Amino acid sequence: MLVTAVGGAPGFDLARVLHLAGYQVIGTDTNPLAAGLFLPGLTPRVVPPSRDARYTGALLDICRSERPAALIPTDESEILRLVELRDQLHALGVRTWLPSPAAMTACHDKAEFHRLARLHGVPTPRTWLPAELDRIPEGIDLVVKPRRGHGGKGLHICHTVRQARVLCELVDDPLVQERISGSEFTADCLIDHDGNVSAITRHRLTVRNGLSVAARTFHDDQVAKTVTATVAALGMTGLCCVQGFLTDDPGRVLITEVNGRIAGAFPISEAAGADLIGQFLNGMFGRAVNHDRLRYTPDIHLIKYVDTIVAGPTPLAATRPIPSPVPSPSPNGGLR
Repeated sequence: MLVTAVGGAPGFDLARVLHLAGYQVIGTDTNPLAAGLFLPGLTPRVVPPSRDARYTGALLDICRSERPAALIPTDESEILRLVELRDQLHALGVRTWLPSPAAMTACHDKAEFHRLARLHGVPTPRTWLPAELDRIPEGIDLVVKPRRGHGGKGLHICHTVRQARVLCELVDDPLVQERISGSEFTADCLIDHDGNVSAITRHRLTVRNGLSVAARTFHDDQVAKTVTATVAALGMTGLCCVQGFLTDDPGRVLITEVNGRIAGAFPISEAAGADLIGQFLNGMFGRAVNHDRLRYTPDIHLIKYVDTIVAGPTPLAATRPIPSPVPSPSPNGGLR
């Protein structure tokens, strides 16, 4: 299995879970010091960032040399590139299970997500672009954040439209939302090829840099119904995670975003009894997804903490240069 972005929490934990399950794991990351590259038993490979022109060649070269059975991306920006490379990967015998380009656009672009959510009746916080600030009512707290950001980076809380106006000058490609109060949750979702959905929900009890470091599973019929409607509205398939709030208004659920990848705290779903990774692999390799195996127990906790992976001389992966790709044929017969 090839797992990308193993320096982040989703990729790190996924690589470790797959290795412990008996799979040979190739891990990639743009940072030669990424912690996941030093997991015992993992084959580490350093790649350029997905926006780099060398990324395509480097990744395809790894697939040619290592011949993984499947590739599982764990970084949003990388998934956007891999959707474009799907046919080339499949030609090399590398299976993927990726969202459609339209679904990934909605995941990556918060304004597009808001438009689709409202179009399909999915409840979501009121949202405005910089040109629409005059429409924002006074007297509500606001959140200004990058329209295409992730992990809580660049997020600012303010209390007036005037403050939001200033922050829109400072934040790159900003978007403004009403600030929601309540209990924040994430749902680990697996949507099979027929559109059937299983969702394992958890409260995000402690969040650092956008990642749940303390969480607890729970059952709520209204949350499950809203999450299912959300992934259907976007046309999601495979693994994804949905974030939202159980607001202070009783029974009111608001969805804030969808990520077209596995979540950083997905091990809680496995600990709660859901065979999330096993059933995902079933679907990716053309077998039926058994949703009975995705049932889970509430009140299961997860606690994350920073661990030390390497302490000693300069590790091998840190000395490896980013590979120079060999030109590969493009679909029109030229070189890229």
